[in-house]
Amino acid sequence: MSGEILFELKNVSFHYPSGEEALLDIDLNIYQGEKVVLLGANGCGKSTLLKILDGLLFSQEGVIRAFGELLNEKNLNKDELNYGFRQRVGFIFQNSEVQLFNSSVWEEIAFGPVQMALDTTEVKQRIDDIIALLGLEHLKDRPPFKLSGGEKKKVALASVLSINPEVILLDEPTNGLDPRTQRWLINLIKQLSRAGKTLVTATHNLDIVEEIADRVVVFSENHRLAAVGKPAEILSNRELLLGVNLVDEHFHRHAHDGNHRHYHAHE
Repeated sequence: MSGEILFELKNVSFHYPSGEEALLDIDLNIYQGEKVVLLGANGCGKSTLLKILDGLLFSQEGVIRAFGELLNEKNLNKDELNYGFRQRVGFIFQNSEVQLFNSSVWEEIAFGPVQMALDTTEVKQRIDDIIALLGLEHLKDRPPFKLSGGEKKKVALASVLSINPEVILLDEPTNGLDPRTQRWLINLIKQLSRAGKTLVTATHNLDIVEEIADRVVVFSENHRLAAVGKPAEILSNRELLLGVNLVDEHFHRHAHDGNHRHYHAHE
């Protein structure tokens, strides 16, 4: 891979206080400017890995570096390192409601820039730019809790994009979205990639992988890496997809218009 290594994971394992294993012996690099998909069945550990990359969880074993620094609890307790890291990495949760807490969409988008102590003019410019980019003009005065699922997803994205992070982590971003909003989101991911963002997306939705990935990291149900490769290589490996419980024995794929492939998958 070309490009600077932004995240470097060596022998990373994580288990929850209950003793439940989530990740076992993970070696993985994430490179600047690439689109990575973490692919696996529900419960395989991909969401846990995103939270580790965001510094929300810390592995019990192994070493993780982010932007050349050790990514651990001790370092993130240092104000300067934590502030710098939080400016560079944004997280879009699977359930958008958990990251929306302000009284209006405008205030939700403003929250990050205000915390960065930007001057009032720049804060307003950032908010206006993000509202225009995501087409949220008609929602800016609405309370987030009164929005539809797709609208909440857009506002959650806006609140992250307003801090202009280098890396965007997305956890099952298309779950619960109608087809039109899902297409909008896929196109936005492509647009952010063209703008130079590094994007790491956890999903079990095979239909979107080829559009949003340069590289696919496949997790097995025993919480280990099962394969890493190009989207076409991974998606054409029926035995691999069967083995990690992403498809059933009747799996096949077919193309529409020569571009978009659709998969009969077992979730």
